[in-house]
Amino acid sequence: MRTYILLMLLLSSVLSISQNCDNTFFGRVTDLHDGSLLAGATLIVAGSEQAVQTDLYGNFIISNLCNDTYTIQVSHPFCLTKGFTIKILGNTTKTFKLEHHLEELNEITIAGKAYSNKSKTILENTISKEELERFSSGTLGDALNSLSGVSSLNTGNTVVKPLINGLHSSRVVTINNGVRMEDQEWGAEHAPNIDINSAGNLTLIKGAGALQYSGDAVGGVIVVEASKVPVKDSLYGKTLFTGASNGRGTSLTSQFTKSYQSGWYANVQGTLKRFGDFETPDYVLSNTGIFERNASLHLGLNRFNYGIEAYYSLFKNEIGILRASHLGGAQDQIRAINSDRPLIINDFTYQINSPRQDVTHHLSRIKGFKRFDDFGRLSLQYDFQRNNRLEFDIRRGADKDNASLDLKLDTHTLMLDLDSHLTDAINLKTGLMVRYQNNFANPNTGVRRLIPDYDKYDLGVYAITDYRLNDNLLLEAGGRFDYTYMEVFKFYRTSFWESRNYDELFPEIVVEEFDNQILTNPQLNIYNASATLGATYSFGEEYKLFFNYSLASRAPNPSELFSEGLHHSASRIELGDLRFNSEVGHKVSLTFQRENKNFSYSISPFINTIKDFIIIEPTEIQQTIRGNFQVWEYRQSDAQLLGVDFDASYTFTKNFRFNHQFSLVKGYDRSRDEPLISMPPVNTNNEIVYQNPEFKNLRLALQSEYVFRQNEFPNNNFEVFIPETETTEIIDLSTPPDAYHLLNFNSSIDFKASQKSTVTVGFGITNLLNTSYRNYLNRLRYYADDLGRNFLLNLKLNY
Repeated sequence: MRTYILLMLLLSSVLSISQNCDNTFFGRVTDLHDGSLLAGATLIVAGSEQAVQTDLYGNFIISNLCNDTYTIQVSHPFCLTKGFTIKILGNTTKTFKLEHHLEELNEITIAGKAYSNKSKTILENTISKEELERFSSGTLGDALNSLSGVSSLNTGNTVVKPLINGLHSSRVVTINNGVRMEDQEWGAEHAPNIDINSAGNLTLIKGAGALQYSGDAVGGVIVVEASKVPVKDSLYGKTLFTGASNGRGTSLTSQFTKSYQSGWYANVQGTLKRFGDFETPDYVLSNTGIFERNASLHLGLNRFNYGIEAYYSLFKNEIGILRASHLGGAQDQIRAINSDRPLIINDFTYQINSPRQDVTHHLSRIKGFKRFDDFGRLSLQYDFQRNNRLEFDIRRGADKDNASLDLKLDTHTLMLDLDSHLTDAINLKTGLMVRYQNNFANPNTGVRRLIPDYDKYDLGVYAITDYRLNDNLLLEAGGRFDYTYMEVFKFYRTSFWESRNYDELFPEIVVEEFDNQILTNPQLNIYNASATLGATYSFGEEYKLFFNYSLASRAPNPSELFSEGLHHSASRIELGDLRFNSEVGHKVSLTFQRENKNFSYSISPFINTIKDFIIIEPTEIQQTIRGNFQVWEYRQSDAQLLGVDFDASYTFTKNFRFNHQFSLVKGYDRSRDEPLISMPPVNTNNEIVYQNPEFKNLRLALQSEYVFRQNEFPNNNFEVFIPETETTEIIDLSTPPDAYHLLNFNSSIDFKASQKSTVTVGFGITNLLNTSYRNYLNRLRYYADDLGRNFLLNLKLNY
């Protein structure tokens, strides 16, 4: 009886197990990026011999499972193998999502493919990390000058401001690691406060088509991106040293990166740059040295479904301004402009004296994103910037070491963006931006403030959609609305207030009147709309046609509205106008591109019509207690810019390549029927490159740069009275310098220092023939020549 009972219990147990182990587990494996089905994925049940593969539709079936908890390992080519814990209760269904296309994992790091195609209907120009390293001792503007359609508005050779298709300053938006730079960009001699050595990739968009960044980029958008961090366990870095003969200076930069398979990473980078007085072929450019110190830190967690990143950078730069550009009386100004040599030439020194700039820029950012199924990727970002600009004039007595201009600009920005894939053919980007900005102009300088204190509030919202009609045609459309409120407190000289007829136009903004000054409180409400419409058509695998129309609206900046005084590092008096309206630009661009391993080219004509275009131009020379200075005054007019950029590259043997660039821009003041001031001359670059990857990656390049004379320019000459001689003379500020031709050489070769380390040695020469020339777009061309020959030695250690 006892044996019978035990047998019954055993049979019952077996029956029970049999009943609970006939469950079926079925489901599918999909791509976490876009939900596409993954065929051929392998699923293994841990602790058993069971393994299955998904069919052509991504489906799988695993049979004979019990009511229990299992660990399933799922793998697929080009995917990160992942383990899942699954509880089986009866027949169970589950969808597994894998991170397919690992190269797209770096969503939070603004680099690589994560942020490609900023505008899908404008051809984007990019500069790779390797190319940027050749400009290690230079500036962001120097690097951008290597692209067609880009020139620079220079103050000497140390302040280089990018000029895109004839436009610069507030019309060009710079994005640094996802943050719009707010660094008093209105000044003609205010260069972007970005360390070129911190950039891993640089993208130029010639137009306002990338509405997610701004709606006021009448000239274009510059996107500076960090290097891509791999999602794996690694530790690597690089150190780059550059020595230059002209300026007798050096630049040293180092960068270290630590990353983990879990997605955590950290990156630290720093740069130290020091140069003394630079030289032309014939003389020293006194007081033109620089001393630059920069550092940045990245920390973050980078996964496909979510991520968070913290970023901080410090940019600090002391820049000397050519001593010969700050002179005494009107007669000295005339002598300087008419002279072939500067009126002040001293011995070489590393010391930076007045006039000079001292700029410190802090940037901090925290950003996070989360990906939601059937909704898209939602990202939230907060960033803070503090820009402190000191400008030192030549002063005497107790004020000798005090700044003449002391500006502190604080900017807080909050952004919310959503990137959605509505269907396989339609993508939608939407976003909201809120910004608060405070500018404080220190009154303790003892000098009349150039721009006033103000509080500025911005609200922006945008939407951009692209629709792939078929394999050949993609359409894009977008719109943006921006609202700006600005509250300003400004003192006007009574004489200036009345001369502009402000007493009749704006009596309501007067707060209080004094003996010779009036305190005002302008409160401005500005509404701007922007839009883009474009298409990209592919002809087979090699040819593409880009078409884009963009509408850009730009509110006048504080300098254009309120300037009234001496801009010290610019060495000129600047006058704004409170009556200005927003600029409204309509740009049409067309690009035809061929990409081929042997012969590639692109041709990009454009026309940009701008209503209420704000122009600054010289009008007279004015006597002050600090000497005589040119007066530059803002005014509004209707303008039109048109031109074409052409790029070509031809590989005529295995190791030899020929590169060609040509750019033409014409700008016209349609109201006055005359050319616009400071338009770049026609220029062309031709380069022969020899590269042999099989012999230590040897690279040799000889470049020819030819800049034509600018033959279309306005007549801004004026007469000035010379008290010493009691005569009147004409000041020629209009006539452009002659055309010039420069030859440049650069080379590099790699050596293995160890199994994991490589040393790259580079040697270059700029202005190889030591040519004397003056650049029409150099603001100091009135007083001195541009740089002479410069030998450069670059050493890079990768480890």
